[in-house]
Parts: sequence; structure tokens; C-alpha cells
Amino acid sequence: MLVESHDEEQIIARVAALDIGKAEVVCCVRIPAEAGRKKRLQEVSTHSTMTRALTELANHLVELGVERVVMEATSDYWKPVFYLLEAHGLDPWLVNARDVKHLPGRPKTDVLDAVWLCKVAERQMLRPSFVPPWPIRRLRDLTRYRTDLVGARTAEKNRVEKLLESACIKLSVVASDIFGVSGRAMMDALIAGERDPKVLAQLARSRMRVKIARLEEAFNGHFDDHHAFLLARMLGRIDAIDADIAAVDEQIEAQLAPFGSAAARLDEIPGIGPVAAAAILAEVGVDMSRFPTAGHLCSWAKFSPGISSSAGKSKGNGATGHGNRYLARALGEVAVVAGRTDTFLGARYRRIARRRGKKRAIVAVGRSILVIVWHLFSDDHTTFHDLGPDHYTRHINPDTKKRNHIRQLEALGYTVTLTPAA
Repeated sequence: MLVESHDEEQIIARVAALDIGKAEVVCCVRIPAEAGRKKRLQEVSTHSTMTRALTELANHLVELGVERVVMEATSDYWKPVFYLLEAHGLDPWLVNARDVKHLPGRPKTDVLDAVWLCKVAERQMLRPSFVPPWPIRRLRDLTRYRTDLVGARTAEKNRVEKLLESACIKLSVVASDIFGVSGRAMMDALIAGERDPKVLAQLARSRMRVKIARLEEAFNGHFDDHHAFLLARMLGRIDAIDADIAAVDEQIEAQLAPFGSAAARLDEIPGIGPVAAAAILAEVGVDMSRFPTAGHLCSWAKFSPGISSSAGKSKGNGATGHGNRYLARALGEVAVVAGRTDTFLGARYRRIARRRGKKRAIVAVGRSILVIVWHLFSDDHTTFHDLGPDHYTRHINPDTKKRNHIRQLEALGYTVTLTPAA
């Protein structure tokens, strides 16, 4: 039976598409022809990526009355073009290159790519990627740089541990954190030329004092001037990165001031602290109008299983795919911390980890956190209320649970007789 199809998509009258490279931008513009003609006018031009040339291009598009400018997400080359067009009042769209692949068997050039992208865009066959507003972008630059600095510091600390191991200094075997107060004092003494294990062990502080005997044995190695030179460089880099992280934290706090209430509401969620709250805000923003439902937000963040169905059968393993790695890292850390709490999220993490493993539990709890974030930012009056660690047991009907157990036993061939307990 044929039914009407309500297609609201219409051809965009005036549209432009950009094929962006490092040095050049190829622009294709398509606009309506003269009145009474069905054909469309097309213009293809090449421009430099310098600011002056891009400004001239933006002014030209404004004069033509272009309604939408579409570009592929090519490395980081799209950012200056996108921001400049946005500043000129145009409507730039960033699209995924996977969605605009050219038809097979056709030649590929920058001009043909721009023309193809323009034709696809004018028929509204594309979806825009999420590009947050300028204040969120500035916060995002800082939080992402902080994450990279923490990664660089961790890599340098690993090099220190490997260097000590190569010198047969087993400090990491005795101390859980070799970069604590005691560990740093001992490594500074090694750099200064101290080699006596007993003297080095006496530098232990507080709880490390009970391990002096083991420390003396741990420092019985062959640490020489070569190792001291390398260790001094490595510790210097760690200290410099610590100073950079502290400076970045100050800038994050300043950029986070306009979103103080949103960060405070995020901080109420178990596992989320100031650093994680800033990272989540920087990645998803505070405007949830771009995500109609919480499921849309989870799907965008790749915290939902992928769908691949053909011939009535689902294919694949339901993998989520690769999403925003900075957001995934923040949510993963939050999920692990929440798993140690006596809350609903903690109970959910432990419940899933027992059955499906820790990795799946992290993804499931991360999705739950995203759902909470969406609801918090969708309504300013919404507040977080923990469902409690007994949520899964509190709502189970004892009689229903009993009948399920009986059916399971009967399915195994047993005969179940109910008798009242003594």
C-alpha cells in the first residue's frame, strides 16, 4: 500500500562548499539562475588560506546571500575558516568526511570535491558536526591541553622508573609512589652524589620510616654519574610540567567562572570533581538544544552501541566506535571513581562489572552520567538526586523473584514444592 511521504527537505537556494587545504581553499557556490529558468548558476574559485584572502571570500559570500557554507573536517585547517565565516554572520557547517565521500569511479580533485560537496549540501543530505560556541571553545583548548600535559608528565615519570630499574635501584618496589616527599628527597640525594644506601634510606618520612630496612636493600645498586645526569633532566621536566599544569588550572578557573553554577551542579554527581566537571563542560557545553534527547548525546559521544542490521539480522558486536577521546577519558575516570562509592552509580558499576567485566561497566556508567548531564543542562531547575545503592534490590517484588527461580529450576528438570519455612 502506497502512503504519502512527508519530506520536509528542500533544496537550499544559495549554498557554498569549501574544500580546505593547508595553503588553499577551493570554494564552490551554487545560486538560483534568472527568474523563470530552472538551471542553477555555479562558481568555482580558489583562494589562499591567509586571513586577508579568507576575509575577501567571506565578504563575497555575504554579497551573494549564501545561506549555508559547508566544509569537511580536514585536520585543524577548518578552524580558522570556520571561525572567520562565523564572525561574518554566515552559517558555516562542519561535516564528517565519511558522510560526503564521492561516488566510486569518479576522478578526485579539489575542484570536483568542492562541487560534489556543494551539490550534496544544497539537497540537505548532510548533518552538521557539533562545534561549541566561542567561550566553550576557549575552555576546551585549556582542558585538552591540561590532559596532554598530564599525559606527558606520566610518560616522563615512567622514564624515571625505567632509569632507576636500569641502575638496579628498586625504589618502586618498596614505595607505592616514588614521587612523593620521601621519594623525591632520595632521588635528589642521588643526583647530588649520595650513594650510601643507609643514608638514602634515612631520608624516608612518616609512614615510609617503617620500611628503612627494605629501602637500604633497594638502594644497593650501581647508580653512577650517567644515571644522575639523566635523572636530573627528567625530574626537571616533571617539575616544569607541574608548573605548567598549575598555570593552566588558573586559566581554566578563570574561563569557568561564567559557568560556575553548571560546574557546581556537575560536582554533585558521584565521581565528578572540579577537573572532571571542567572537562565535561568543555566537551559537551551547556546548551543541550543540539541534542534533542539524552540518547542523542550518548550516541554523539559514542557511548551507545552501533547498529548494523541487514536481512532481519543484526551484525557486528555492537561496538560503540571511536568518539571524543577527551570526553571518553574524563567519563572513564569518573566511572571508576564512582564505582568505589556507596551510590546508585557505584552499585551499577559493581553489578555490571561482576557479569560483563570492568570495561563494559565503565561504558555503561559513563552513559548513565551523560544522561544525568543532559537532564541537568536541559532544565535549570533540575537537580541531581541519588537513587541509592539499593535501587536494584528495593524495587524487586519478592514473589515475582521467587516465581522466576522456580521456573529456572523446573526448566532444569527439577520438581519444586513450596513449603512454609519453620
